[in-house]
Amino acid sequence: MTDVPAYSFGLDTFGDVTEGTSQAQVLRDVVEQAVLADAVGVDAIGLGEHHREDFAISAPDVVLAAVAARTSRILLGTAVTVLSTDDPVRVFERFATLDALSHGRAEVTVGRGSFTESFPLFGHDLDDYERLFEEKLEIFTALRREGPLHWEGTVRPPLTGQRAFPTTERGSLPTWVGVGGSPESVVRAARHGLPMMLAVIGGAPARFAPYADLHRRALAELGHPPQPIGVHAPGFVAADDQTARDLLFGPFKANRDRIGRERGWPATTRDQFEAEADRGAVFVGSPETVARRVAETLRVLGAQRFDLKYANGPLPHDHLLECVGLYGDEVVPRVRRMLHDDR
Repeated sequence: MTDVPAYSFGLDTFGDVTEGTSQAQVLRDVVEQAVLADAVGVDAIGLGEHHREDFAISAPDVVLAAVAARTSRILLGTAVTVLSTDDPVRVFERFATLDALSHGRAEVTVGRGSFTESFPLFGHDLDDYERLFEEKLEIFTALRREGPLHWEGTVRPPLTGQRAFPTTERGSLPTWVGVGGSPESVVRAARHGLPMMLAVIGGAPARFAPYADLHRRALAELGHPPQPIGVHAPGFVAADDQTARDLLFGPFKANRDRIGRERGWPATTRDQFEAEADRGAVFVGSPETVARRVAETLRVLGAQRFDLKYANGPLPHDHLLECVGLYGDEVVPRVRRMLHDDR
């Protein structure tokens, strides 16, 4: 789907706001983090869309345009774009524009999102949660063919031969579908012939193997060619395991507990965090530890892409910069060597 190696490695952030730091400063910091990621050889940067006080990024395409102007090679994507509450035509046009300005480096991950604040903000009914995403994904998939549009459904008036502009120089906009772990979402991605980005945010990564297998099987049964599978998971890299866990735990707990109060979850304990860090969905530790766990995950899922969500709660900018540098300079080369040794 894109000109990337067989394995590729990205970094994701939602622009988590640190106490005492303005949202405006966080956005500027995210640009600096992405510029460093480009310099140290990370393959992709993904910015998540949210519309709430604790995450600064509500317009990923605008921030990515700023990153595009200061970088030369890194892929510029999202983690995710909430397609359900956006206009798919405008999403396509914005990212096709970003693709042109970045000389073909744009990609988009579309999904329903793990939060619902965009529904009342943009005047949508949560009762339409499934229908909005299904129909808008149909429209977006048709837009990627870059020809006249013919579509009829319930979420907007029919399209009767209109086109969206600009078109891309490569003929299609690379697109992933973000999947949280339901078989229906996996099959939906396969039905549209699109790559799948698995959000591995709790429990052992191996428990997602059936979803990876289902995606591959569904693509084949539907007559589509094989597509990449990606993994998005939280984590943090520091010089050694204990330092990484100590630095991450407080911000990670603050983030999880804030969300947990909204959803009725119990408070996160250190023991729970350590269990996730040992064998669960939190990829935290030294470069060697994180690299080993990333390689294991790619092997067990048969995946080709790993994106580390490196901002998890109110971590300071300097710690995030250190993590970005270690991920690009040390984690990614180690994983590549480990996976090369398998051949």
